[in-house]
Amino acid sequence: MLNHFLPLEEALEKRKQTGILRTLRAKNEGVDFYSNDYLGFAKNKNFRNLLLKTVQKNPDLLKGSTGSRLISGNTDVVMETEEFIAKEHQYEAALLFSSGYNANLALFASLPTRHDTIIVDEKIHRSVHDGCKMSNAKKIKFRHNDCGHLEGILKRQNSTVYIAVESLYSMDGDFCPLQEIAELAEKYQAGLIVDEAHAFGVFGYGLVHRLSIQEKVLATVVTYGKALGTHGAAVLTNDIIKSYLINFASPFIYTTAAHDFLWISISKGYEFLNENKAVSVQLQKNISTFRKWNVKSSSDENSPIQSVIIPDNNQLKLLSQTLSDNGFLTYPIFSPTVKEGAERLRICLHSFNTEEEIVKLTELINEFT
Repeated sequence: MLNHFLPLEEALEKRKQTGILRTLRAKNEGVDFYSNDYLGFAKNKNFRNLLLKTVQKNPDLLKGSTGSRLISGNTDVVMETEEFIAKEHQYEAALLFSSGYNANLALFASLPTRHDTIIVDEKIHRSVHDGCKMSNAKKIKFRHNDCGHLEGILKRQNSTVYIAVESLYSMDGDFCPLQEIAELAEKYQAGLIVDEAHAFGVFGYGLVHRLSIQEKVLATVVTYGKALGTHGAAVLTNDIIKSYLINFASPFIYTTAAHDFLWISISKGYEFLNENKAVSVQLQKNISTFRKWNVKSSSDENSPIQSVIIPDNNQLKLLSQTLSDNGFLTYPIFSPTVKEGAERLRICLHSFNTEEEIVKLTELINEFT
């Protein structure tokens, strides 16, 4: 065996010994408390029929794109979808990507230069960190949701500054103090970039839209593979930044475009979301039901993501297996994905979960905590 493989084997064996080796496996059968399908759109028959009828009327939507959008992959459908999204979110422009990861990679790898500074919440998504690496800009972390710490860092900067936050944090299930951070960004002339991956759909068009602070946010990222039940993402911004990304963002320039069916499923998803607002109301009722049973969650009481801290990998595995044995699918987060001592069970609540399922889940968790 080549020597190249030895360090790879050692790293894999170390993870195997500590019980945190990742593997791919088929979906288990059980009650879903782990997917990001917050509103149930991914399996909604009415939404599926809407998409099916759309394709039947225009089978060309299923054609492959044949290239990047700068070569042969651009179409009227994708451009019309971007115009529609921008108008819905009250932004000047929107640029579609194949995923939220690619959208964040494009933004943070291309907008900041090596002379700029990116200030990120310490719990920001990995895609932002990866984009920062590609930009060669200076990156500084501020304590999670700590506006005082953020302002202290902003005061010391003398270069162009970007601030990166999530409106709803995917691991902790807590909200960003978005209004306060937007005011700090405006005060210190920093470009605020907000990832709305887990808030879009659950809270209308996201918290930037709900708070009407579009003018204070340089760019917002919304993703469609979670509450909307489809795939892809959009960067909401102004015409200048959209044009800059088209010209300088490698993840956009060198990626083969998705076929038109993806883009049309997004616009139809908005239509379905607006016609089914009661689903979001039901989700909030289910979140309230979960919180009513006094599970020791560190998350916000209105969040569809509820984290239960179990600061021991072995105990966490035992709890996760117990829940699985009882037919409940949850997701344990082990260190080093989170800091040692911050291991947790990540529970995603959905509009389609029944009260009986939620109550039984809480009873099993409370036996461990």
